[in-house]
Amino acid sequence: MDRVIRIGLLGCGTVGGGVVTILDREADDITVRTGAKLEITHVAVRDLSRSRGLPLPDSVFTDDPVRVVEADDVDVVVEVMGGIEPAGTLVRRALELGKPVVTANKELVAQQGPELYAAARAAGVDLAYEAAVAGAIPIIKPLKESLAGDRIRRVVGILNGTTNYILTRMTEEGASYEEVLADAQALGYAEADPTADVGGHDAAAKCAILASLAFDSSVHGDDVHREGIESVTATDIRTADRLGYVIKLIGIAHESDGQVGVRVHPAFLPKEHPLAAVRDAFNAIYVEAEAAGELMFYGRGAGAEPTGSAVVGDVIDVARNLLQTARGAYETHHRTTPIRPIDELATQYYVLLDVADRSGVLAEVATTFGAHDVSIAQVWQEGHGDSAQLVLITHRALERDLRATVDELATLPSVRSVASVLRVEAEVFEQ
Repeated sequence: MDRVIRIGLLGCGTVGGGVVTILDREADDITVRTGAKLEITHVAVRDLSRSRGLPLPDSVFTDDPVRVVEADDVDVVVEVMGGIEPAGTLVRRALELGKPVVTANKELVAQQGPELYAAARAAGVDLAYEAAVAGAIPIIKPLKESLAGDRIRRVVGILNGTTNYILTRMTEEGASYEEVLADAQALGYAEADPTADVGGHDAAAKCAILASLAFDSSVHGDDVHREGIESVTATDIRTADRLGYVIKLIGIAHESDGQVGVRVHPAFLPKEHPLAAVRDAFNAIYVEAEAAGELMFYGRGAGAEPTGSAVVGDVIDVARNLLQTARGAYETHHRTTPIRPIDELATQYYVLLDVADRSGVLAEVATTFGAHDVSIAQVWQEGHGDSAQLVLITHRALERDLRATVDELATLPSVRSVASVLRVEAEVFEQ
């Protein structure tokens, strides 16, 4: 008779439902691949009265998550409830009890990863979190295992499907941010409060996890410089298109000069770059390694079954290790690499100014740029009268110099407002 690996599930929302569905639908094949039957014995939910339509008996559901973690008939704990607490306490308790944990909780891993890795290592059990970054796209294992013998130079990704959907629609239809966001909410791509997505918080947590793995360092979610897409306008989109770029919300992690730079922000990307072609709610991660060269990982970054697929894949790995009384690769995080301040970033910039339509304005603006050692590569005027604007593209400049320039521009009588400032990743990966 096949051995049974018993699963306690914390949370049964979108992702949890996907996990249950996949385990039921693929049960026979999973048993063969794993060498054991995977059986859900307990599920913690908030509302016991809610009908879920899942192939599980009512008896497995409980509103007490501690009971799930501590149950004798639970071998593996799967956490898909999200948030820092009570998820963090529950995951730590499971590890203390010597139970492997599979989680899809990017926020928890980004904020408390080192502590959780240490707890798993002390207990001699697995902590698996492939689903925490980019849904169905396998990226955690490639960074932690497949590329373990290589040196990662850079990781760049489109890590949030909601923002990519919004920017795709704005680019292809000329629609406004507000209009597309409303549609995204109606379609279920964006939450009623979309801040986590459009503000870059979701992508920043994922970027921190990727940076930690890529550079064997502890990168905290708060270490990531973060900007959202709320201020991206149709004018910005049109200007990017005219110059041969598209605007994407990207996460960038790179190492140089003994420092790790980690940031999430909207940027101009060259149309010929592979990431520029990633449309709608899809995600993609571009990795550059010393020996392996350039690698691209692409797919669905969210959703019940895509994310559920990554969770189930981790469960199978963990179950195999249990059968062999083994465990998977540890996160080493053996380096203490300092985080590079955003002020030390050097790249190009796009600046859009609302200006007075009169002679001498361009000279005044150019003088301000020059005073802060920021060189102008291109400049032209759009519109006339009250709608006059100056569009400027800089040469490579330090972030701190560009910020000082923008601060002074805002004080000029001839400048009505600084309408937009975006980074231009002409080479995509600047040092």
